[in-house]
Amino acid sequence: MELNRKSLENSFWQQAGFEIPKFDMEQMLDKTYEAPVWVHFGAGNIFRGFIAALQQKLLEDGKAEKGIIAVAPNDNMIIEEIYKPSDNLTILVHLLPDGTLEKKIIASVSESLVGNTEVTADWQRLSEIFCKSSLQLVSFTVTEKGYGLTDISGDFLTSVKEDIQNGPESPRSLAAKIASLLYLRYRAGELPIALVSMDNCSHNGDILKESIKTMAAYWLKGGFVEEGYLYYIDNPEKVAFPCTMVDKITPRPSEAVDKTLQELGIQGTKIICTAKNSYLSQFVNAEKPQYLVVEDKFPNGRPPLEEAGVYFTDKATVDKVEKMKVTTCLNPLHTALAIFGCLLGYRLIADEMKDKQLKRLVERMGYEEGMPVVVNPGIIDPAGFIDEVLKQRLPNPFIPDTPQRIACDTSQKIPVRFGETIKTYVNHSTLDAGKLTFIPLVIAGWCRYLIGIDDSGDEMELSPDPMLDELRTYIQGVKLGSADTAGNCLRPLLSNERIFGLDLYQAGLGGKIEGFFCEMLEGRNAVRKVLEKYVI
Repeated sequence: MELNRKSLENSFWQQAGFEIPKFDMEQMLDKTYEAPVWVHFGAGNIFRGFIAALQQKLLEDGKAEKGIIAVAPNDNMIIEEIYKPSDNLTILVHLLPDGTLEKKIIASVSESLVGNTEVTADWQRLSEIFCKSSLQLVSFTVTEKGYGLTDISGDFLTSVKEDIQNGPESPRSLAAKIASLLYLRYRAGELPIALVSMDNCSHNGDILKESIKTMAAYWLKGGFVEEGYLYYIDNPEKVAFPCTMVDKITPRPSEAVDKTLQELGIQGTKIICTAKNSYLSQFVNAEKPQYLVVEDKFPNGRPPLEEAGVYFTDKATVDKVEKMKVTTCLNPLHTALAIFGCLLGYRLIADEMKDKQLKRLVERMGYEEGMPVVVNPGIIDPAGFIDEVLKQRLPNPFIPDTPQRIACDTSQKIPVRFGETIKTYVNHSTLDAGKLTFIPLVIAGWCRYLIGIDDSGDEMELSPDPMLDELRTYIQGVKLGSADTAGNCLRPLLSNERIFGLDLYQAGLGGKIEGFFCEMLEGRNAVRKVLEKYVI
């Protein structure tokens, strides 16, 4: 049985243990096409396994009539090979700690579009949608790097330079695409809209706004747009940029899950790796715990997502929840496991949690170094949250998440996941950043990782990172087994505020990180010896 709208009429799905949609799909498709309310950029696994499922609950409960229009802004393969063949349907598989699989068909995506001007029909449709008065929100899961305009040196990326020079007609970067579409909405009558980042960035809404405003300001300077457009972007009663905190682990599709689905009789599933290095299939496998906290700023209204478990609150509370999760209680722990997991040859996050030193590392980093700077947001208990992370979520053996996946784009994550906590220590009256041990140990581990040699002395493939080539120039000439080759190579890196959010030497940590780094260079198994020495 292949996954498509027609096949859902067959009793096969219920007999195979799938929960199928409980709403009129044809009616949803018609109503959404005529008067869309929600567009989402970033059509990957976190969207399909979490965000789309939220809207499905509203549809099934009669709290909404319309679906979501999914857009892949930079990866045509997602639409062509995953969405279109399955009529925009997704198999969501929740992987429970006892090995049970909960299986559900997600059907809340009404359309899927390629967000590139080269695909003329899709871009035209997207332009039409942005001019609809019914449109309430545009959300994003494009990862941290999706909002970036500059490289490690602070220079504009090539695509951004071209967008600044060429204006809004044929945008290439995400910021230019959204600024171009938003300009159409401005010209259609200054229609209100909320642009909602759902990525793991500190103050993600502010970052999104800054990217779009920067592009618009350059276009104004170039004579491509009028000054009123910038006033429109800056008017919160017209354009809002709510901050959010999102949390749900959605790893790459598992071959074991794919095999299980095939054994049930499902055909046509395939795991693909797109040109942008995204792994997708007709199914999404994910953990069941999930959190979405959103600043309640929607000038054109919004779906009642609180009925699906979303927390709506003020910006200060979102900030507290986001800092709790992204800078202390989850994301830094994930990155620590990713870095050392790659160095030590692990292929599964859950297996790392069986490693005495790695388990102790994330426990001590979370409880001893992270929790002292956490401010209780009130709506989610930090102690309960980190307990769930360390005792249930990360050790779940049925979540096929790899350190190699988590290690992707680490340069984009470091300033938030570690820099923010270090800055809090530096600025705190009773805390001393110089006494930190485990956070600087992880940063040293990342520098050791960049060499591309694992702890056994073998070459190691590094995960994709937009700054990888530039970062590796810092450690050129550094040799495993010759710690003296390190010299002062890390000083330009550790003092780079664009990487860490602050100068780590001024924070009192540069020398300590250099020391850990040199110890990890002493020879084979030196990384393990460092962990055994300091993580006790």
